[in-house]
Amino acid sequence: MPTPTFKTPNQPRVLLTVKDVAVLDNCSEKTVRRAIASGLLQAIRVGPGGRLLRIDPAAHAAYRAASQW
Repeated sequence: MPTPTFKTPNQPRVLLTVKDVAVLDNCSEKTVRRAIASGLLQAIRVGPGGRLLRIDPAAHAAYRAASQW
C-alpha cells in the first residue's frame, strides 16, 4: 500500500516585486506603482512599516486579463 503524500501548508508563497512585474509587462516600475495606487493591481505591503510592495502572481494575472483589449 503506497504511503499518502501531504503538502505542507507552511511552504513560502512566491510573490513578485514591483520590478518583476515591470519586467514581465515591459513597462516602468512607476507604471506598476501607478496601477497599484489606482487600485487596478492588488499588492501586499510587507517588511518593516509595510514599506515593501509584493504582488501575488494571481493578482498580476487578473490585472493582465483586465487590461487586455
